[in-house]
Amino acid sequence: MQQNLLETPIEYLKGVGPNRGTLLRKELGIHKYGHLLNFFPNRYIDRTRYYKINELQNNIAEVQIIGKIINIKTVEFGKNQKRLVATFVDDTGQMELVWFQGHKWIRESLKLNEMCVIFGKCTSFGNTFNMAHPEIELMSEHQQSLRSAMQPVYPSTETLANRGISNRVINKMMQQLFVETQAKFDETLPDYLIAELKLIPKNAALFNIHFPKSAEVLAKAQYRLKFEELFYIQLQLITKNLIRKHKIKGHPFTKVGEYFNNFYQNHLPFELTNAQKRVIKEIRIDMGSNAQMNRLLQGDVGSGKTIVALMSMLIALDNGFQSCLMAPTEILANQHFNGLSELAKELNINIKILTGSTKIANRRIIHEELENGSLHILIGTHALLEDKVKFQNLGLAVIDEQHRFGVEQRSKLWKKNEIPPHVLVMTATPIPRTLAMSLYGDLDISVIDELPPGRKPIQTVHRFDSNRLKVWKFIRDEIAIGRQIYIVYPLIEESKTMDLKDLMDGYESISRDFPLPQYAISILHGKMKPADKDAEMKRFAEGKTNIMVATTVIEVGVNIPNASVMIIENAERFGLSQLHQLRGRVGRGAEQSYCILMTSHKLSADGKTRMETMTRTNDGFEIAEVDLKLRGPGDLMGTQQSGVLNLQIADIVRDRDILALARNYALKILKDDAPMQKPENAVLRATYIELTKKKNIWNYIS
Repeated sequence: MQQNLLETPIEYLKGVGPNRGTLLRKELGIHKYGHLLNFFPNRYIDRTRYYKINELQNNIAEVQIIGKIINIKTVEFGKNQKRLVATFVDDTGQMELVWFQGHKWIRESLKLNEMCVIFGKCTSFGNTFNMAHPEIELMSEHQQSLRSAMQPVYPSTETLANRGISNRVINKMMQQLFVETQAKFDETLPDYLIAELKLIPKNAALFNIHFPKSAEVLAKAQYRLKFEELFYIQLQLITKNLIRKHKIKGHPFTKVGEYFNNFYQNHLPFELTNAQKRVIKEIRIDMGSNAQMNRLLQGDVGSGKTIVALMSMLIALDNGFQSCLMAPTEILANQHFNGLSELAKELNINIKILTGSTKIANRRIIHEELENGSLHILIGTHALLEDKVKFQNLGLAVIDEQHRFGVEQRSKLWKKNEIPPHVLVMTATPIPRTLAMSLYGDLDISVIDELPPGRKPIQTVHRFDSNRLKVWKFIRDEIAIGRQIYIVYPLIEESKTMDLKDLMDGYESISRDFPLPQYAISILHGKMKPADKDAEMKRFAEGKTNIMVATTVIEVGVNIPNASVMIIENAERFGLSQLHQLRGRVGRGAEQSYCILMTSHKLSADGKTRMETMTRTNDGFEIAEVDLKLRGPGDLMGTQQSGVLNLQIADIVRDRDILALARNYALKILKDDAPMQKPENAVLRATYIELTKKKNIWNYIS
């Protein structure tokens, strides 16, 4: 029954009406009763505690105090401005209550020498505390009012506050909603699940989230609603994955043949780590089954993903299929091309590269060879997606640095073959497990979590600007033994001009401190033409220059084994994952490498945490977890997927334990009854169908 009632437009709720209705729709996206019901408070004020005046401190949010007003006066300040000041006392001391507007009305409503309860935010001036625009209730009223002890505070916007829709008003609306619906809400989880996890019923959870009597009931309500939200997300993701495996047939790569074995036995440049072996095995199993592979390969910078990609391509080749590898930039595509060509030089495979700058004559050859099947592996940038690029039989598509490509671009690759190719997505941006479970619940995940032997961990130190001379001396020593240096400046999108100035000032002062002919310096920034960028990169790669001064253009990219020092200027301006990516540009050779984070003395608390995390660990996953805690999940995936999970109550970071639990239960239920047809799962099925009607997150996920 209730379902229909929750579909009622919000205007019909008593006390809302058309004007408020329009505001609620526009500002908070509340269109129906159901939306208001799921509009959850973002914090609560504990109204069980009463403070005494001598207990007040500056940092407490809102407080309530029992006492009485003993006098009222008007004080003038500034030009024609008045404020109303009342002296409020209890048995421990006195404070002031202040009003800046509505004097006449307030003056009439204040009762002297009667016990009352005041509520609001305190600030201290000198040694007296004052409270501006407090809520005041006479003691007699206060004792009667039906208000829960924990008072909910709802998210609001400036427009709402200006138009008189205060927290109190929303609270009243909630009360009215519960009166009209009588809190008869349909249960959305099956009985056995509620019993097993000891969850409270749905209607109790909804009531206690809006009107909690105590902190304990509130915690139970939150837990129940968070679990439900995450559980249904997981249910949808896993169902999606199962359907895909069932529906979308892939090419079964049944044999592991000549190319793969020859390479594995005779041409491996180094021994594979256990992690690499494990991942190759997972990929082999995936490609050998009849389903289409969709795998995310995570590995930190320098963990050897390229060789895994090559070996996967060799399996495709053994089965008579072509492969392609798509990278986000030309520099990277070139690097992959050089790397793979070097690895496969003995194997007699035809590997070519296609980017925006490939000449037309070469393009023709590539297009021809692709179609007649003599080209085995094609590496390239977005140019691979053009309609002209036709494969004879594409069996495997490898995508590097997934977060730079949107979903549309991935789907274009799919269409290059009748039966979609297997997809391997590689990323060096470690995505914390929690987020990976929720964003890529429909991809299978492999992780390379150990570095190849012989690599020394990068030493990271944090230095303040005042120690610059020492840092410069260190650079000179490193150059003297033949090493190369990166110096990176932050790029702040808002003011390109200021950045360039920062970079240019930096470049000039470095040029003064490291003069020619003894030292040569390259420079790299986003304003340069692509050809100039490549030329500068090339000079540095060939060792013709000692120092590379750059903006973050180099974040994804080039492999220069001889570069052993990374200096990051104004490191406090970078996010953690970015700092980690930048650090990964050094340490590619066998020598000890260093990363120096330069900051000013003024650091925010988050800035300190970031510096401390960077100097403490090299583990990308740990860094990603801290980053997630600091920034929240929005930024992690880049712009393309931000805000996808518009969660109403759960928080991916804080509630990751609940997320893992929800995922396990969803897996268990679907394993046992994938179509959700058993009678005990009837509620699940009904809720699931309801949710999939709502256009929410599901359309975004690959």
